[in-house]
Amino acid sequence: MTAEPAPVRVMVVDDHPMWRDAVARDLAAAGHTVVATAGDGPQAVRRARATRPDVLVLDLNLPGLPGVEVCRQLVGSQPGLRVLVLSASGEHADVLEAVKSGATGYLLKSAGAGELLDAVARTAAGDPVFTPGLAGLVLGEYRRLASEPEPPSAGAPDAPRLTDRETEVLRLVAKGLSYKQIAERLVISHRTVQNHVQNTLGKLQLHNRVELVRYAIQRGLDEA
Repeated sequence: MTAEPAPVRVMVVDDHPMWRDAVARDLAAAGHTVVATAGDGPQAVRRARATRPDVLVLDLNLPGLPGVEVCRQLVGSQPGLRVLVLSASGEHADVLEAVKSGATGYLLKSAGAGELLDAVARTAAGDPVFTPGLAGLVLGEYRRLASEPEPPSAGAPDAPRLTDRETEVLRLVAKGLSYKQIAERLVISHRTVQNHVQNTLGKLQLHNRVELVRYAIQRGLDEA
């Protein structure tokens, strides 16, 4: 018997009250805990710091403080937070800016309620979630970032050595596989994949999936 996914603590940020309330209602009806909502950038930062949600469902176009800046501030101060952008914009520049600010995923508002619920659950589990057609764009951005000079900590000669399994997981992350796909390929649990990724982030002194994929691509692990 397959276990039901655990409820997720979610916060919804959008400047349109009807849309914000509808998303919060759908999430609550699905069994998740909506810990807070917010209608502008500064309010979002304050309430997220007070309630510490697992997943922040975030619009980009916010009064007071842009969504990407909200994301940047919160991810920088709450490493365990995962951000799913829910935006009307499919512009590549917006998608890439969101990813660089620390967002785990990007979903267009044209998505159905079922897609949103699935995206929140997968985001909480650590998987990258993107509206179809955007995943390739993001992987391309990872490769572009990998061509730039890397942070000193990631390339330090005395960087801790990864285990064979950690390296194997890192290689599959760099190829764009979700944690669920990695678990199936390696015949291990989803939780074990998450633990390997968290251990690798800690060893390399990296902060998120963007930096991790960049590190792996710089070392050619995505081509192995």
